[in-house]
Amino acid sequence: MQPIHGFQLFLLTVAVSFGIFMNVLDSAIANVAIPTIAGNMAVSADEGTWVITSFTVTTAIVLPLTGWLAKRFGEVRLFVASTALFTIASILCGLSTSLGMLVVFRVFQGAVAGPMIPLSLSLLLANYPDDKKGIATALWATVAVAAPVLGPILGGYLTDEYSWPWIFYINVPFGILSVVFTWRILSSRDTPTVKLPIDYVGLILLAVGIGSLQILLDNGQDLDWFNSNLIVILGVVSFVCISYLIVWELTAKHPIIELTLFKGRNFAIGTIAISIGYMVFFGSVVILPLWLQTQMSYTATWAGLATAPLGIIPLMFSFFIGRFLNLIDLRLLISIGFLIFSGCSFWLASFDTSITAGDVALARFVQGFGVPLFFIPLSTMILSNLPKESMASASGLSNFLRILAGSLGTSLSVTLWSRREALHQSQMVENLPSYSDNLRNTIDALNTRGLSDSESYAAVLKNLVNQAYMLATDDVFVMAAYIFLSLVVLIWFAKPPFMSSGAKVVVE
Repeated sequence: MQPIHGFQLFLLTVAVSFGIFMNVLDSAIANVAIPTIAGNMAVSADEGTWVITSFTVTTAIVLPLTGWLAKRFGEVRLFVASTALFTIASILCGLSTSLGMLVVFRVFQGAVAGPMIPLSLSLLLANYPDDKKGIATALWATVAVAAPVLGPILGGYLTDEYSWPWIFYINVPFGILSVVFTWRILSSRDTPTVKLPIDYVGLILLAVGIGSLQILLDNGQDLDWFNSNLIVILGVVSFVCISYLIVWELTAKHPIIELTLFKGRNFAIGTIAISIGYMVFFGSVVILPLWLQTQMSYTATWAGLATAPLGIIPLMFSFFIGRFLNLIDLRLLISIGFLIFSGCSFWLASFDTSITAGDVALARFVQGFGVPLFFIPLSTMILSNLPKESMASASGLSNFLRILAGSLGTSLSVTLWSRREALHQSQMVENLPSYSDNLRNTIDALNTRGLSDSESYAAVLKNLVNQAYMLATDDVFVMAAYIFLSLVVLIWFAKPPFMSSGAKVVVE
């Protein structure tokens, strides 16, 4: 089938990008609205987090099914149907009058959201001219990276200035335009369908295993991990089901997940690198605003503005990177991206409590240079040398593992941050007797300002906790820096040429 050119190609890109944007945006925009939603529905904040968990769990379950669903129904039909249903689900979420209703509609929304991201990339690559496939990947990556950055800011603004249902209603115009224009342009260009039998065993194992794992990751920190019987049960269930799923899918005649894709060196290395990189990157993305809000007294809006410069460079230069993917060794580009991430992580680890919003914004702005060098070439490498009929499966599986790794990164980073704070606080308290004279002088100085002894000791303790969290934040970023350095080594085990369905991304 001939590629699309001219205005139709532009229109297709915009339409598919709208679908990606609202999908990725929805995974981040609800986070800042949880306290408001919980308050309006008269439930606790912990109960309110099910608005997030219900969406992420069902999305994680459906994502790896993308390849099977695309072969069964056609990529264009599946993308258009998913986008239309996602838009309807968004309206239903906004109209919800109870937490139960909202969670049910979020489950529905997450289920139909699964195929949208991998299919969006597959459709772009299938319809772009060979010499512009790098640009297609760059545009896709730009939207996928920008939406999580804008999500918290936009969510906070809509919740504060209007009301929480608008974080869902905002999807409606994007969804309608995406459905109308994608179907108009691609309805006659759908992929062939095959009536494959349903792998019921694999489907059940996937739903139970991944569902248990995602709930474990979302609630582990709050329930003190394996000190909770529920977390232990979820851990055992997920381990058994996922282990059996892997064995089953490797031997099934019609597997619901194509695990044989990992036989390809570039797919395996690229998927491992992007999953670990995204895990560490997303973990640090969560910790920084959390520290700014809880310890540095930043509002949600200001924390968002201080960290938002990360998205400036990807928006400006992703298109440029895409144009030159075929001229430079992808391994070199990815290595530079990881080195920038590592250097910026060491930079962030040098911060203390005297930093300003400008200091944070500058570090995040520089870190933004690494985002397109990390995300775009790796997305290309993952799909390199794969036949077109495997593109949807490969994109679905790699995106599934990347998003799951992001959830793991969030949970592990918050746990590490909390436990390192407790360790540093304990060490500082133990050393207080060594500074008894300084401590007494500090208390006396506070007494002269009108504070009682108890108030003065409380102020000292508050400052001690603040410093402990500062040290814990530095620890998280130091660990992130070393992991990014290790990924530089891993990526050089990939083997050129790097070609994506005919794209001329080749290294001699």
